[in-house]
Amino acid sequence: MSRFTALVQIFAESSGLDAIERALSKLDNLEALFEVTGEFDIVALISAADSVEFREILRDKIRSIEGVKATAISVVLNDVRVPMRQSLITV
Repeated sequence: MSRFTALVQIFAESSGLDAIERALSKLDNLEALFEVTGEFDIVALISAADSVEFREILRDKIRSIEGVKATAISVVLNDVRVPMRQSLITV
C-alpha cells in the first residue's frame, strides 16, 4: 500500500531552532529530518496514510510548534530511487 509522503520545509525563529527540531523528532510520521541552508531552516520528510492525515499532522502538530514561522510543502509524486532492499538482492 502506498503512503502519502511530503517534504515540509520550515522557516523557523533562529532562537528556537533546537526546540523545534526536538519537537519534530518526536513525530510518529517523521521519516527524516534535516537542518539545511537556504531559504528554509529545516526540512522534514513526513509520511501519512493519506492527504487527510497529512493535513492533520501539518495543522495540528507541525504548524503549532512554537517558533515555526512558515512552511512550504512539496508532495512526493514518485520515488525514483531503486529501493534499497531490491538493490541488495541483485548485488
